[in-house]
Amino acid sequence: MSRHHSSHADETASKPAVTFDSEARARFAAAYPDHHVPLTHALVDHPLLSLPALAQLAERMPADSAEYNRGDLPLGIRPEDTPDNGLSLGDTIRTIETNGSWAVLKNVERDPAYGALLETALQDLKPVVEASTGPMLHREAFIFITSPASITPFHMDPEHNILLQIRSDKIMTVFPTHDEETVPAEKSEAFSHGGHRNLIWEERFMARGMATHLAPGDAIYVPVKAPHFVKNGDGISVSFSITWRSVRSVAESELHSLNARLRAKNLPRITVSRAPEKQWFARGLYRVVNRLGWEA
Repeated sequence: MSRHHSSHADETASKPAVTFDSEARARFAAAYPDHHVPLTHALVDHPLLSLPALAQLAERMPADSAEYNRGDLPLGIRPEDTPDNGLSLGDTIRTIETNGSWAVLKNVERDPAYGALLETALQDLKPVVEASTGPMLHREAFIFITSPASITPFHMDPEHNILLQIRSDKIMTVFPTHDEETVPAEKSEAFSHGGHRNLIWEERFMARGMATHLAPGDAIYVPVKAPHFVKNGDGISVSFSITWRSVRSVAESELHSLNARLRAKNLPRITVSRAPEKQWFARGLYRVVNRLGWEA
C-alpha cells in the first residue's frame, strides 16, 4: 500500500504544470512578491484567447466590464483627457488591426470558461504565493487587445499581476516598487481611495525602468503598484492578465488610506513598511478611523 501511495505521489509530482513549467515557477518564487521577473507560459494556442472568441466574450459581458479608447496616447495623459475611438466594443475588437485602439476586458473570470482558465493558471503558483504572502485573495483576470503601435500610459495597479503574451509582441517597461519619485506618497494615498491608476510621467524616470520584450509564450510578473507602461509591437496584440490580492497588498492599501485621512487632518502619518501586514497597531488605527467616519 505504501509503495502504491508513493508511486501515485511520484506520478503526480512529475506531471508538467498546465500553464507555468518548473523553470517559470522557480523564477517566480525567487522574485515574488517585490520584484518583477520575466516568465514563460503555455497558453499561446488556447482557443478561448483567439480574437473570434474574445469578440464573442466582449458582446456578452456587461458594458461596465470593458474599457477601450484610442491607442495613440502620450505616456502621461490625464484620465479626463483620454479620447474614445468612436466605435462599439465589438467593432473595436473586430477591426483592431486598423482602428488604432486599446481595449481591456475586465473581470473575465465572471464568465465560467474564463474563470476556469484563471484558476488553472493560478494553481501552478499557489504554493509559492501562499508560503510568502498567504492566500490568493480577489482573484481576477483581464484581457488586453491592442492595435499595432498602441501605448498603455504610465500607471500602476493594485494587484499582484502576471501578464501572459498570447499574440504579437510588446515591450513592457517596469519601474521599482516603493519609489516615491515615481509614486509620491500623496498618489499612493489617493489611489487607496479609488484614485485613477495613471501616473505623472517625467522623462527622467526612464533611467529607473527596465524594458522587457514579450513575444507569444512570454509572461512577466509585475508586483503591486510597480509603475509601468506598455508599447505594442507591429501586430495585433492579445495579452491575458491574471491577478490576485494578498494580505500584504490589502494591508498596504489600508495604511495608505489611513495616511490620507491623517494628512487631511494635518496629523503625523505612519511609515508603511515592506511588511505592512505586520503593522498591527497601525492597521487597528485604520479600523478605528473607519468607524469614526474620517474622510480624506
